Amino acid sequence: MNRKIRQTLLAVGLIVGGCALFVLSASLHQKMNEPPEETPKPQRAESAAPVLTPAPELTPEPTPVPGPLIVLDPGHQAQGDDTPEPIGPGAEETKARVSDGTEGVVTGIPEYELNLTVSLLLREELEARGYRVVLTRETNEVSLSNAGRALMANELQADAFVRIHANASEDPAVRGVMTICTTAKNPYTGALYPASRALAEVLLRSLGDAVGCEEGRRTLWETDTMSGLNYSLVPACIVEMGYMSNPEEDLLLADDAYRHQIVLGLADGLDAWFDGQIE
Repeated sequence: MNRKIRQTLLAVGLIVGGCALFVLSASLHQKMNEPPEETPKPQRAESAAPVLTPAPELTPEPTPVPGPLIVLDPGHQAQGDDTPEPIGPGAEETKARVSDGTEGVVTGIPEYELNLTVSLLLREELEARGYRVVLTRETNEVSLSNAGRALMANELQADAFVRIHANASEDPAVRGVMTICTTAKNPYTGALYPASRALAEVLLRSLGDAVGCEEGRRTLWETDTMSGLNYSLVPACIVEMGYMSNPEEDLLLADDAYRHQIVLGLADGLDAWFDGQIE
């Protein structure tokens, strides 16, 4: 190859190389001035479904056992009824359906009014202690015989039938508390004598203690002359809270604080009697 041709080829190579270098330089310049490509953000994994912990099985609470049922009989009513009724189921002997009762020798308060007032207070106290309580009457304007009151307790299948009364005597000096139940030979409810006697005993003791009545003025009378007891098919007794014929005791029976003592004494006595029934 002659010298001229070599020079020509060298010149062409230099030109081609320069062009390539120029193109490469321009390309690098463009790349350097381009904004950087955004790095793709990592995609968040879809939230996993929450794992639900099954609720623990709850043991159902036991159904509360209803408390004992006590029927309270506020003795007498605004208007007595002398109509005779048999003294017991099938008896030939009769007595008045319900008598007028007595009244305070000083206060003039009728016995039927005192009996209802104390019975309402006693119901409130007993219900607070968990008992179920039904009154044979809640007003003085009723017409209920003694036998009919006992039949109410029978129909309700009461656990105890307590008749609330106040006492009277021809001797104004007589005072104290009394309970009354049937005798062991009662021809109508003789089988209930042990329970009724125990009820009369515990109420007499508890009431006497509550009102501060000395032992010598506490009386438990057994008799089969009370139609309200003779018709009872559940344990029953009469409570005589005090003597309205005694001036001092009549004033006490009209006192709210003394009535509260009576209520607490009777409620405590019923607690003790039912505890004894369970044992």
